[in-house]
Amino acid sequence: MVRVFSRNMFIMLLAIMIGAILITFFAADIINRSKIETLTTEHKAEITDISSKSENFTSHFLKSSVLLDQARGDLAFGNYHFDLAFLWYNSALAEKDNSTMQLYKTRGIDNCTSALPNYIYSDYNYKDAKSYFNETKLFTTKNLYLDILNLYICLTASGSNLSILRYNATLSLMYLLENLTFDQLTGGVVYMENVTDLLMSFNSAVEGYNNELEQYNNYQGAIDEYEFFEEER
Repeated sequence: MVRVFSRNMFIMLLAIMIGAILITFFAADIINRSKIETLTTEHKAEITDISSKSENFTSHFLKSSVLLDQARGDLAFGNYHFDLAFLWYNSALAEKDNSTMQLYKTRGIDNCTSALPNYIYSDYNYKDAKSYFNETKLFTTKNLYLDILNLYICLTASGSNLSILRYNATLSLMYLLENLTFDQLTGGVVYMENVTDLLMSFNSAVEGYNNELEQYNNYQGAIDEYEFFEEER
């Protein structure tokens, strides 16, 4: 009887131990599965966030670059017409024939008229590019990217200044051209009225443009020489 009892007790205790082990195993398995699901969800969210930031960074940077190229093109077209207008202005000033002077004067004014809207477009596109470069910074925390973006922001701000300064110079030049007249008594070109203030405004805008252009070129040089990777890796 004792043997039967002891055997039954052993079998019951063994069953209890096996049941406890199984319960512990299943409980641990459920907990681990829950942790895995949680980590998977977190990683998916993290990957989605990284992917979204990467896409936004690329999209904004490309938009900024396109606008920057457009601004450069507009500025170049404006400068082309400005240079021609200034050439016709100087030619008209030195002319000794009234009809030829009038021809040069007209050509100069026409080129000023063509230059002015290009500077407006250039200023607008530089400012728009600057805005997109600023927004691009929201999608990265890497110092290498932030530094180059800051250089682009400085470049676009400088480009906007160039556009405004050259616009002002062109406007003054057009007014100077409009004031040109031919003096039959002296056989030379004179101004119809006092243009001292106009000349000062023109010279100031030209000087400001040249100074700003130096700064603009410095920013462009820094961008061209920027190193994204360390030489020693």
